[in-house]
Amino acid sequence: MSGRETRFRQWLLRRRQQIRARWTAVWAGPAALDDVERVRRQYLESEHRFRTLLESLPKVAVQGYDRERRVIYWNEASTRLYGYAHDEAQGRLLEELIIPEPMREPVIQAHRDWMKRGVEIPASELELQHKSGQPVSVFSHHVMLNEHTDDPLMFCIDVDLSDQKRAHRELEFATRFDALTHLPNRQTFEAQLDEVLAGCGRQGCGLVLIYLDVDHFVEVNDTLGYEQGDRLLIELSRRLHRAKRGSDPMSRLSGDEFVIAFPGLQREDVLPKLVKKLQQALRAPFMIGGVRRQVTACLGVSFYPDNGDSARELIRHADMAKNRAKLDGRGSVWFFDQRLHDELLHQHRLVERLEQALDRGELSLHYQPQVSAMSGRIEHLEALLRWYPHDGPPISPAEFIPLAEHTDLIHRLGDWVMETACRQRGRWRDAGLALERIDINFSGRQMSRPDVFERFEACLARYALGPRHIGIELTENVLIEADDRILEGLHRLHRLGYRIAIDDFGTGYSSLSYLKHFPVTALKIDRSFVRDAPDQPEDRAIMEAAIFIGHRLGLEVVAEGVENREQLALTQDMHCDLVQGFYFYRPMPAADIERILAGLAVG
Repeated sequence: MSGRETRFRQWLLRRRQQIRARWTAVWAGPAALDDVERVRRQYLESEHRFRTLLESLPKVAVQGYDRERRVIYWNEASTRLYGYAHDEAQGRLLEELIIPEPMREPVIQAHRDWMKRGVEIPASELELQHKSGQPVSVFSHHVMLNEHTDDPLMFCIDVDLSDQKRAHRELEFATRFDALTHLPNRQTFEAQLDEVLAGCGRQGCGLVLIYLDVDHFVEVNDTLGYEQGDRLLIELSRRLHRAKRGSDPMSRLSGDEFVIAFPGLQREDVLPKLVKKLQQALRAPFMIGGVRRQVTACLGVSFYPDNGDSARELIRHADMAKNRAKLDGRGSVWFFDQRLHDELLHQHRLVERLEQALDRGELSLHYQPQVSAMSGRIEHLEALLRWYPHDGPPISPAEFIPLAEHTDLIHRLGDWVMETACRQRGRWRDAGLALERIDINFSGRQMSRPDVFERFEACLARYALGPRHIGIELTENVLIEADDRILEGLHRLHRLGYRIAIDDFGTGYSSLSYLKHFPVTALKIDRSFVRDAPDQPEDRAIMEAAIFIGHRLGLEVVAEGVENREQLALTQDMHCDLVQGFYFYRPMPAADIERILAGLAVG
């Protein structure tokens, strides 16, 4: 822009010199009238071109002022920029029109210094004033004509910088705040929190930091779309803002994660006051896409000065506590301590080892038979994942599967289990072994994967398997929380004849009434009821009711965890279809299952 302004000024000076030279040449000797007329026309044409040029610059406001700083020229761009029409501005003083009050005396003095002493006004960015009183950002350049005469003229050439200033403000906002919720981002929040912590240190008071993570938020985005997910986050930020005190710092750190600091509070204040208040903010259903949806969140809590003396440290520890809370399920709360730190460090390392185990071939499938309660004949198998590290003792699925559930690693594990079980079932079919079905467990995280059914059916097709060969097992909560996509996929498998069993029945939603709404073919009664049923009338009643209603709904019923003769007799008295447990068979490697099935075939 400065180059254009320089060229413009040079052009003005050249035109002035040319016109003066023409007049000098005409009047130096006896001039003919036609020469005078020709020069006059050229002058008028030059002035016309000059005015046309000024009016053709839509974002360049040009004003002309006389020696008293009164307006003698005001182009259309000046009207757009400053709000004054040409007639309103004509004859008005520069300082009364567009110069803010604090700048008026310096502007007047600068104008006088140029006229009297030849001190030019430097080009610079200025914040002038609109007719409405609003500030106007411009780059202003000044040209003085006839400065050595009694009639000097000053032209101000102002370039509108509002777009650039707006872009700068937007950039500054984007680097410091979250665009969706307008809350401070992590960097800004950390700076704010460090200032607050410095104040807490001087005053000797504590601070509570709460890290909030919306449960299964990815399902909202996957099922309803990102726009609806964004609306949920905006509404959630409003609710959290109402739940805190006005000066308490809050941030959206990323995705569905928020953090709030409560300075001046002690550890004992947290549970009854803060946690409950934040949970209440989530209690009312959210309207998402015209549907009322209940939302929960896991909370992690850290304390100053107990758990750190810097913003980064407190946030990290609250994040750790939040991650531990997520292992306990929806809506859980955890407080950070050193024991938790050590536990989370162990879990992190275990996840890393599990990833390596997939590559090193340390995983295997064991198979546990499901046998007829009356005859003891093997009917089906359940595939169970096992981990035998090369450099240590076996690691329990109860320890590593929940960790995989909270990472994308569960998808790799699920694909590996599905592929291995289908490959094994194809081999046993080709070997002619007398076996019906292998059931594979699917977790809630796996079912949330958009292409889970396509991957399952593709795996079946690779080994030419069908409903007689492979079934699936799901927990109650997976079905209860299933969206339309999952239910549609399950209904399709059901119509094709695939077995769909509810695993660990009775430990989740614990209601038989919902069974008629889902495409279920079998119930697996949780081992906790089977274990205690011989001695606990309540467990026996629940088990008997589950078997009775399951049969009335046309479902196959399996009792898990049958380990002794008394438990088996009870399942037989209740006419349970199948039993699974150590009384008959433990989970075994494929080779052991082959020997048993081959022996049964020979017998």
